[in-house]
Amino acid sequence: MPPQQDNSRNTIVFVVCALALLVFYQMAVMGPAQRKAEAEKKSAVAAAPAGPAAAVPTAGGTVFVGRNEAVFATPRVQVRTPALTGSISLVGAKLDDLFLTDYKAELKEGSPPQELFRPQGARYAFFAQKGWVGENLPGIPDANTRWSVKSGSVLAPGAPVTLTYDNGQGLTFDRRFEVDDKFMFTIVDTVINRGAMPVKLAPYGAVQRDGLANPRGASGVHEGRISVLSDGDKNILKVRKYQKWRKDTPFTGESTGGWVGITDKYWAALLIPDQKQGIDARFNVTTQGGVDIYQATYTGKPRAIPVGTQITDTSHIFAGAKRVPILRAYEERLSAPRLVDSIDWTNIDFITKPIFWMIELFYGWVGNFGLALLMMTVVVKVAFFYPANLSFESITRMKKVQPQLEALKAKHKDDPAGLQQAMMKLYKEEKINPLLGCLPMLATIPVFLGLFYVLNVTIEMRHAPFFGWIQDLSGRDPTTIWNLFGLIPWDPATTPVIGQFLGGPLHIGVWPLLYGFTMWLTQSMSPPAGDPIQQKIFQWMPVIFTFFMAQFAAGLMIYYVWSNILTILQQYVIMRRFKVDNPIDAGIRKLTGKAKPA
Repeated sequence: MPPQQDNSRNTIVFVVCALALLVFYQMAVMGPAQRKAEAEKKSAVAAAPAGPAAAVPTAGGTVFVGRNEAVFATPRVQVRTPALTGSISLVGAKLDDLFLTDYKAELKEGSPPQELFRPQGARYAFFAQKGWVGENLPGIPDANTRWSVKSGSVLAPGAPVTLTYDNGQGLTFDRRFEVDDKFMFTIVDTVINRGAMPVKLAPYGAVQRDGLANPRGASGVHEGRISVLSDGDKNILKVRKYQKWRKDTPFTGESTGGWVGITDKYWAALLIPDQKQGIDARFNVTTQGGVDIYQATYTGKPRAIPVGTQITDTSHIFAGAKRVPILRAYEERLSAPRLVDSIDWTNIDFITKPIFWMIELFYGWVGNFGLALLMMTVVVKVAFFYPANLSFESITRMKKVQPQLEALKAKHKDDPAGLQQAMMKLYKEEKINPLLGCLPMLATIPVFLGLFYVLNVTIEMRHAPFFGWIQDLSGRDPTTIWNLFGLIPWDPATTPVIGQFLGGPLHIGVWPLLYGFTMWLTQSMSPPAGDPIQQKIFQWMPVIFTFFMAQFAAGLMIYYVWSNILTILQQYVIMRRFKVDNPIDAGIRKLTGKAKPA
């Protein structure tokens, strides 16, 4: 085999094996770990919401109660918006009870809304709070201070609520809560000094999480601390996953404006101060009673309050789903930098962002993310049409000269050097470049990785339906061959012993099978590898990849099947133009009983 062809084949084998290892790692290592973590998280969350519940002692001495019991333990002001429901605790004036009404915890029917905040006292508490700090100044309200309602009864869009606290030493604190119809709270803190001497106070904000249901976080996506801090003219994104954050020394940083917070895969709690205000950001983890306490905080610069005057601080808390259009709108309205980057676009954001932008654009036209995905695939195919065409022409020419290659191999079977010279001459005469055969595969790798991450990290894809049985583009195809795709009333995953395999690595749905078939068909249109071992590898790749790819998101399978179909059509047209026999025409002849045309 000439060096060019051998290098081409080796490159393809290398790429295929690298992808196989990547997929195998996802399927055999990351996939089971993620499913286990999700199961643990579900069981942990399920243990707390139903209440009141009995207290649960831990090894460290901390006692937890049910979620509802923790909510009922303090007086509250209700929060009711089109997107949120929950309450604000009058003890500490904390935003610590919140559900996202537009999102279910799970896809199944009857699933409760997605929880975001949970009050202290319950396991895995998560909340946000605002306040003031001052050196050697007693009477400043803290997390245990009980506030009173000054005005308003239910916090809703256009219906603010004001809480108040008088420290009995000349200082009155008012806290006004406002909320829009999505996920942004506006907090206006006012301090009135009626005392006998001036004081200095600095505003602060904190997001706190007490323990983690899933310490490792979601697979393949950032969960943990996050911030954008200003460094001169640059707004620098800083992130740290929970595991590394726990091991770090406390992180501090100065900024003018920016924001800090804690993010999960799809949800976030972000503190957004006045963007003209200088702040000191801090991230730290402490341990209390055997529970790790994760805190993201900022403190503003101290401000003097002379006697008989007042100061006001306005800040914002984003508490909700990380939807791109919503984050973009808040960026513009609040001049808060890079809020869209609270989504983990990964290190290849120059690929993931354009892919999402295209899908979002097409979704605006057709109203279905699955159809938008198909339209995006067409755009990618058009973008790579010319190099792919060159590649397919080279592949077709290669297949056309297969009889001549076999004749040359028979003629020069004892003369390898002569065989290479003869093959090189033939390639030159037929204008064949074997290296071009790698182009389609190499070109699709960046798109594959970008789409994989987009489906994994953007909430727009979560529970987004396509058609039929695909009701979640971010999850794998729910059908399985083992119960004839639902015709048999049996869930293979529940079978003792083998259920973990039938519902895990051996789970094969309709779309993975379609992927395997279209992959086989595209390979059948290419000339066979010269080396027998390589031939066997390529023959088995559709089968192997069918099992591997079945573990990935259904949206990725839909993309690949559609992409393969477009590739097959392009190859078919070229093969017909060069009058080269192909498996489609061969299959039609076999079905119709017609003879091969001369």
